[in-house]
Amino acid sequence: MRIVIPVYHGVDLLDVCGPAEMFHWAGYQVDLMAEVPGMVTFDNGFSISVPDPLGPPLPCDALWIPGGNPDQLSRLIHDPARTYLDFAAAQATVSTWVCSVCEGALLAAAAGLLDGYAATTHWAFIPYVLENYPAVTVVDGHPRFTLDRNRLTGGGISSGIDEALQLIELLSGTSAAQAVQQTTQYYPDPPVTSLIPNTITSPMPPWPPADGQY
Repeated sequence: MRIVIPVYHGVDLLDVCGPAEMFHWAGYQVDLMAEVPGMVTFDNGFSISVPDPLGPPLPCDALWIPGGNPDQLSRLIHDPARTYLDFAAAQATVSTWVCSVCEGALLAAAAGLLDGYAATTHWAFIPYVLENYPAVTVVDGHPRFTLDRNRLTGGGISSGIDEALQLIELLSGTSAAQAVQQTTQYYPDPPVTSLIPNTITSPMPPWPPADGQY
């Protein structure tokens, strides 16, 4: 199994590494591709080397689009060259499953990959999706993930781990997903509880930016 994850500066660490860890224990090949090859800095300041650029689409079992820093998301969405969005759109045509996690849904929506589909995203960015992508149906209830035909979308950040297990089950069956759950000891029992806030605004910055650049 081959999973393609296109990354960019400001991408969220857990959106990439959490699912990649689950895919590793499933025995899948995970290919990172960078908008700008070389050192890619995550939103939290950590950096990794990603030498492979966004290139011609190659058949894969899943395209996994991660979320990230709102400024960088806005830059990618409004990039006149559409480098990231066009790659995602092309790669989706040769991917069995098209997935996003967290604000990666905004990139998927901007690439036209969620038109006519039900999807979810991080609760804080739902107003942005509703305002800018009316062809996308945002599901109610803030689920950890939503499956609509071959589109699998995840909620905020940590939801990507649940979503990755769902993808493993779709690709390899329940027993394989259970084995990954056991190996990674993924049995969440958080020490705190809280409710997801209601919001009518989004952290996405205005476009164009006030200073003319991001």
